This record gives sequence, C-alpha cells and structure tokens, in this order.
Amino acid sequence: MLHVIFYTKEVCSLCDDAKALLLMLENDYPFQLEERDIYTNDEWLEKYQILIPFVEVNGNTLNCEELNIDSLEELLRDASQS
Repeated sequence: MLHVIFYTKEVCSLCDDAKALLLMLENDYPFQLEERDIYTNDEWLEKYQILIPFVEVNGNTLNCEELNIDSLEELLRDASQS
C-alpha cells in the first residue's frame, strides 16, 4: 500500500480541496494518508510554508501550484507501479 504524506495547515481551503482530490483517488490507488500540520514542526513550516498543500509519495512531490486531479492521479499511478 502506498504511503502519502500530505503537508497542510488548519483553515486552508486549498488544502481541503487537495485532500478531497486525494480521497477521490483512494479507491483506484489505495494508500495510507499521513497528514502533517506544518505548524507542529519548525522544519516543515520553513520548508513548506508557501508550498502547501504539498504531497509526497515515494520521494516524488507535488506542490500547491502543481496539484490537480490529473497530476495527483499520475503521481499515485506511477508510485503504485514501482
């Protein structure tokens, strides 16, 4: 099963939208979702503050500007085949 790391924060409509897209793909590409609030870790806050929502799967990533249903599906499909 894939392990998806989802960097997020509270009260973030883009994050809510990205999570909804992820959950739409869960049946086709089963994964375990690990949500990480960037405000709980200084390193995450510094690294991802302007990039969230940010998704990481098997070392491959998508930031807020790259995230859409097609890019998420491609990321999950590629990860599930490797």
